[in-house]
Amino acid sequence: MAASTEYTVLTGATAVLPSGPVPDGRVVVAGERFAERAPEGAPELDLSGHWLVPGFVDLHNHGGGGAAFGAGTAEDALKAVRTHLEHGTTTLVASTVTGEMDSLAERAGLLSELAEQGSIAGIHFEGPFISPCRKGAHSEGLLRHPDPAEVRKLIDAARGQARMMTLATELPGGLDSVRLLAEQGVIAAVGHTDATYEQTREAIEAGATVATHLFNAMPPLGHRSPGPVPALLEDERVTVELVNDGTHLHPAALGLAFRHAGADRVAFITDAMDAAGFGDGRYLLGPLEVDVVDGVARLTEGGSIAGSTLTMDRAFRRGVTVDGLPVESVVRAVSTNPARLLGLGDRIGSLEPGKDADAVVLDADFRVKGVLRKGAWVVAPELS
Repeated sequence: MAASTEYTVLTGATAVLPSGPVPDGRVVVAGERFAERAPEGAPELDLSGHWLVPGFVDLHNHGGGGAAFGAGTAEDALKAVRTHLEHGTTTLVASTVTGEMDSLAERAGLLSELAEQGSIAGIHFEGPFISPCRKGAHSEGLLRHPDPAEVRKLIDAARGQARMMTLATELPGGLDSVRLLAEQGVIAAVGHTDATYEQTREAIEAGATVATHLFNAMPPLGHRSPGPVPALLEDERVTVELVNDGTHLHPAALGLAFRHAGADRVAFITDAMDAAGFGDGRYLLGPLEVDVVDGVARLTEGGSIAGSTLTMDRAFRRGVTVDGLPVESVVRAVSTNPARLLGLGDRIGSLEPGKDADAVVLDADFRVKGVLRKGAWVVAPELS
């Protein structure tokens, strides 16, 4: 009797499971989920010579494929989602950039519809409640103090789909806003901040649990005035975001973060803007012009780094081939840890029975050869 065609057994690859890499692993896909076993005669797909890893989860992403989450139509946003999906990101949180409050609320309404449809995993508000001293590629004229009433306005506009908000928690209203976010089940992230070590500790005690792109847009580590970096690294309640594109961080800084936070508290992010997967040229990030040259995005005026053109597959590959990290540690950083942070660890983030069948097939050089989302091939593996 023929087996149900909804089953497929992925064989031959080195499958990175929670226990570690398993050579010639067997992973069963049953419809939209992974399963413990398949019926006799179920079709098999031989992935010999490849890696099989969980689908990537990106907490912090402003766009790609020539489209931005902070502007344009729903179709534009879906184009960005598709671009990153083809690079292995099966779960994505859409990030906004500093703007007028009414515009941000309107944008949250549009993005919330995509989240309700399952196209994105929610909304991350990066700005406007950040420090003008560490504004990066945010328009200074639109920045404001984190008034809890305005924070609540954005949460409400997101209709239950707000996942994270980046704040300079040292600003007036910052700690009260952190408490509000924690009460509402929204991740409070410390970033674009000029906070001291002590002020950062206060924010963590108030409920902040993420460091937005650690090291970037915050004071550097000092031996007398240590700043936010060590406070964020040393606290076990905090997950630290890292942009592993070779521009935002020196490998030594990335290594320091892994050693001090541990592999279970690091999340690779792209912080991608619309040039990701699209090419060099001139773009807009909010109201600011950005020039992308040789894949590096910088503000036209001033030259500050303006997000990235990174995709998660490149962050993965660099983590293994340049930074020398174990594959299983990189899998935690791109999949397991961000899934857990989002409260989705029971559904995504690992190749375990019962979870969504989200997976990426990588060749021996860690380049994407196949992308599976909820049991359907978005990028079908071309195997020799």
